[in-house]
Amino acid sequence: MENLKTLADIRREYGELILSEQNLPNNPLPLFNQWLADIVNMDESIDATAMVLSTVDKNGHPDSRVVLLKGIEEGLFTFYTNYLSEKGEQLKVNPHAALNFYWPILSRQVRIKGFVQKSASACSDQYFHSRPIASQIGAIVSSQSQRIPDREFLEQAFNQVSQTTAADAIARPDYWGGYQLTPVYIEFWQGRNNRLHDRIAYCRQEEEWNHYRLAP
Repeated sequence: MENLKTLADIRREYGELILSEQNLPNNPLPLFNQWLADIVNMDESIDATAMVLSTVDKNGHPDSRVVLLKGIEEGLFTFYTNYLSEKGEQLKVNPHAALNFYWPILSRQVRIKGFVQKSASACSDQYFHSRPIASQIGAIVSSQSQRIPDREFLEQAFNQVSQTTAADAIARPDYWGGYQLTPVYIEFWQGRNNRLHDRIAYCRQEEEWNHYRLAP
């Protein structure tokens, strides 16, 4: 009980940054790009592109994990993974997903909802071969989310491929590649004093975005 009481007492004040309706873009992507640039350009930032990806399995049970944003092109948010992993199987059953970015140093959070589809094979090939060779081999030998006997099993598989395959002969496995999330809802949260936070939500209707303020 003492530990719970201590946790309940943990709190902090937020900074002086604000999020105002004035000069908001009609499309949320320029604002997201600016916020992302703000954190990427800070010396203190660590894993600025890290995001929580939330999915739902066939039984309706939610799941989440941290992945890395690897691109924003034509309004699509791109990440890469093993298609046979738990998240891959869940996205196959239910292609709707949510992303969450949290940058505490700026007291900012962005929530995104949308639907997901696989990236084009050519895009996945290009990104796969841009990765370090060791990372390419790691993707090949890891049956992500499957049980393995121990770490030695994984390291032996890695060493075997490393020793028997030339670097220029490594091909992207068909079970590994990209996903692209098409957003239909993007919410920006800016922490403010007295817990009167700023929340601006953008909702997509066909090809247009509407935005409005939410109570904190």
